[in-house]
Amino acid sequence: MQATGTGSGPLTALALVAAGASCGQAGTGSAASQPVSAPAVATGSVAAAPEPSAAVHSAPRDPGTSSAELEHRSTGDVPAGPDDSCGAVPVGMACIPAGTFLRGVDGDPHRCTQHGQPADLKSAAEPAQTLHLDSFLLDRYEVTNRAYQDCVDAGQCRPAGALYPGFREPDQPVTGISWHDALRFCQAQGKRLPTEAEWEKAARGPDGDSHPWGSAPASCERAIVRSSAGRGCGQRVPGVSGDVGRIAEVGSRAAGRYGLYDMVGNAEEWVADWWTASYRACGADCAGADPRGPCAGAYPCPGHGFKVVRGGSWYWSADHATGFHRRRHTPSNAPFHHFGFRCAADVSPKSAARPTR
Repeated sequence: MQATGTGSGPLTALALVAAGASCGQAGTGSAASQPVSAPAVATGSVAAAPEPSAAVHSAPRDPGTSSAELEHRSTGDVPAGPDDSCGAVPVGMACIPAGTFLRGVDGDPHRCTQHGQPADLKSAAEPAQTLHLDSFLLDRYEVTNRAYQDCVDAGQCRPAGALYPGFREPDQPVTGISWHDALRFCQAQGKRLPTEAEWEKAARGPDGDSHPWGSAPASCERAIVRSSAGRGCGQRVPGVSGDVGRIAEVGSRAAGRYGLYDMVGNAEEWVADWWTASYRACGADCAGADPRGPCAGAYPCPGHGFKVVRGGSWYWSADHATGFHRRRHTPSNAPFHHFGFRCAADVSPKSAARPTR
């Protein structure tokens, strides 16, 4: 799951699986590297990337889900609702309408004991709070290997990607990406990384459901996670021994709310915010309207050495694959993990106020 250096090959990475991978990297120091300067996110001219050829499947019906919504979900076309305030939505993106939502949880039963999490094992997702967000746009799919390579070929992104064999197919999500490289990619498209609050509203909806489809736990019918069959829902890379599993092509499960795919499971996703031990510890920086976390997301942020990763993955069990679970890691992605990302964009022209480093 992790490698000790970017020069390690796939077999080196596989050999280290037995050592495990953390829900967060230990230590409290600042990250060693910073992203290069990049132009501010463009407003009103979001690049329209071609959508991947996703294999969409119908999810089991939740109680209370209408037949009309199920039909929309089967095609990946889930309407945002009558309060949609995004106007014309670029191809490949979804509108998350303005309004309040419930972020965080109270009494979180999950205790992540993997190496690197805070030793007290207290939930990082507490307490539950009502926040207000303006409308924003979010990529419907995780960024793919194909899209990232196009950015590399255009000279706007640095070469990066997975160390595991079988993880570089064109329509699989790009993984093995640092926070800096994710930011560069999004800025090259005239976009940005979503804030942690934006990501959570997109995953949970306005009422604080635990998952993109409602309150039912994650399973292999709904998400790509580690199950009783193994990692990646039992999918393996031919010729590779051990339970590494295999990440799936984006959109291999039905869309959740807002027409978004793989918000939980498949690849864990970088977001813009700096990590804090809880929303309570974050205080005013994580509260109110459109919060951006410590230092308003600016880089560097004294006293903060980790960025936030969300959503669980093919590698971890279903209790990580919720709309509220939080993970921490160094923005340089050291030690190496197979994280992915998706991009966001503003609806109203306010991007100039957002930090670009």
